[in-house]
Amino acid sequence: MNSEILTGAILDMRSFDRGDIDLGALSQLPVNWSKYPSTSIKDVVKRIQKAHIVITNKVVLNRTAIDNSNNLRLVLIAATGTDNVDLDACKERNITVCNVRGYSAPSVVQHTIGLMLNLLTQQYRYIEEVRIGSWSKTDVFCLLDYPIVESKGKVFGVIGYGTLGKQVASVARALGMRVIVAGRKGVVPAPERVDFEEFLKQSDVVSIHCPLMPDTHHLIGVKELMLMQPEAVLINTARGAIIDSYALASALKSGEIAGAGIDVLESEPPDNSHPLLQKDIPNLIVTPHNAWGSRETRQRLVKLMSEIIVAWQLNSPINVVV
Repeated sequence: MNSEILTGAILDMRSFDRGDIDLGALSQLPVNWSKYPSTSIKDVVKRIQKAHIVITNKVVLNRTAIDNSNNLRLVLIAATGTDNVDLDACKERNITVCNVRGYSAPSVVQHTIGLMLNLLTQQYRYIEEVRIGSWSKTDVFCLLDYPIVESKGKVFGVIGYGTLGKQVASVARALGMRVIVAGRKGVVPAPERVDFEEFLKQSDVVSIHCPLMPDTHHLIGVKELMLMQPEAVLINTARGAIIDSYALASALKSGEIAGAGIDVLESEPPDNSHPLLQKDIPNLIVTPHNAWGSRETRQRLVKLMSEIIVAWQLNSPINVVV
């Protein structure tokens, strides 16, 4: 495999390269790349049919696509989550699947904390008030129309205590917050974890950092939102389907929780009819799945992907999922 020139397809280049990073680490590999800015589901089979290596960020590789790719040996997911690839189909075909881990932590951590602080300080609302001239019209020196809450002394609750969860927690502690970690839902928690329902009751901020799996799909729904404090805020920079979007929209409208900062939705890009994109939802910040997207993170991603491919070519694969 060392001296063989391989054929590769990168299905959604534009998801990580906007002309502002160095792609040399990938270009210098002994791989003849076909690079596509994006790929629709109808074009997947055609574009990967002859490829030995496929890089996908969010393009779905289902069983049909995999079974019609006779040369395919390596699927490299340009992300940590693996829910867009049929892992069983790859396993049956003896196709190696690798992902990229830990590359986006600095960017996601600062975005998560930024969403939290925006909600606690109502900064996004005050910026808009200044923009539309409300400050200029007031008869006092400041605007205090929206409640400002200090983070110090509040309880920061983490769901998913991996690399991201731990790093976000360390920043929360630096802000003077007390960190608690959720146990798995419906399971007696480990000594250092808090029972899931009790965790929701105690947390002033709930921040989600777990993967999307069958047991985390709609992990936060109507019941869970009702358990949260009316003053609490919910942050999700993980996967959209971990939260029931309709339940969250309803909870925000009714005041069951104080606010939410969401970087991910169940379908992306979303349709305008998505329940969390409606104009009548109060105290909601939605960002377009770009918590991970700093230039430094995307450059790190390219470097790590090239290292994964080199390791695989040397028959010593790393970051193996299948």
